[in-house]
Amino acid sequence: MTARILILNGPNLNLLGLREPEIYGADTLADIEARCVERAERRGLALEFRQSNHEGALVDWIHAARGSVEAIILNAGAYTHTSVAILDALRAFDGKVIELHLTNTHRREAFRHHSYVSLRADGVIMGFGAPGYLMALDAAAEMTAAGA
Repeated sequence: MTARILILNGPNLNLLGLREPEIYGADTLADIEARCVERAERRGLALEFRQSNHEGALVDWIHAARGSVEAIILNAGAYTHTSVAILDALRAFDGKVIELHLTNTHRREAFRHHSYVSLRADGVIMGFGAPGYLMALDAAAEMTAAGA
């Protein structure tokens, strides 16, 4: 069985490479997506990669993932710290959930230390920059293959 993985990106991640590169790095979201697609193909995974600045779109995509993907990798951006709606949608998803952040949010402003997503996540990857996406993809592949 081919594992199906959904990578969702929240607000402002469309500006990667432009917005605060000293914090988020020089890679664009398109650069990251290309590397993820390549890794997924090598691992025999079916991958969807999406981004929205709108909370409702993220909620809708999580709902649509029910029964159609085995794992969601979510970089919810600022919604990580504010969205009960995303948490509730994730709680209705029966697959694996990996929370992902480019930066170590615990080394940043205090309001970034709390994560609603973590209340549902099976694992969290943060602080590794763009390579964290590949780490999350590899983790999702292992988690779904093992049926863990």
